Amino acid sequence: MRVLIVEDEPYLAEGIRDGLRLEAIAADIAGDGDTALELLSINTYDIAVLDRDIPGPSGDEIAKRIVASGSGKPILMLTAADRLDDKASGFELGADDYLTKPFELQELVLRLRALDRRRAHHRPPVRELAGLRLDPFRREVHRDGRYVALTRKQFAVLELLVAAEGGVVSAEELLERAWDENADPFTSAVRITVSALRKRLGQPWIIATVPGVGYRIDTQPEEAGSEGGEGGERG
Repeated sequence: MRVLIVEDEPYLAEGIRDGLRLEAIAADIAGDGDTALELLSINTYDIAVLDRDIPGPSGDEIAKRIVASGSGKPILMLTAADRLDDKASGFELGADDYLTKPFELQELVLRLRALDRRRAHHRPPVRELAGLRLDPFRREVHRDGRYVALTRKQFAVLELLVAAEGGVVSAEELLERAWDENADPFTSAVRITVSALRKRLGQPWIIATVPGVGYRIDTQPEEAGSEGGEGGERG
């Protein structure tokens, strides 16, 4: 999951971003309305977290534009405006959820995950593919009934690959959705993470590389030692 945090208090915004990273949620920060609109125009976000009182176009104006775009992107308003009429006006603007300051980070994480499940309601909460069973809520992965312990980043990458249902996911998309805007586009982080993930999942290798394109879940994995070697480095 990748979210945009629109918050003009730098320490709070950075604290939220760092806390979300520990939960395998990539987050970018916009300290004003103009930056928020620019980031929304060039990046793909699963959820927008909006403070209402920010410099430039307000959080309310950004919410209106998101709704008008027809993207269906969920909006969580995270604000000090805590009166009942404030909340009512926020929902009328198109907010899907409303959390007032001060707040507990864990509550924000739970609300973000609930919004993400709602956004992807057409997909089953627990996803199964090629012997993999991935539970996004419990952050658990099993392969052929065997529990597989993954790091947060490995889980985020696997979640994107499983969601593609055997389709190819480019390294660029993995970098965009599982990391954040500070990630170096020339980094080898994706390749290293996928390689480690293959080993965690074990044999037969289940993540195939499509040369020059990206990665996919191999629905008919081959045993190690077959042509191409590790994990479809046959790719």
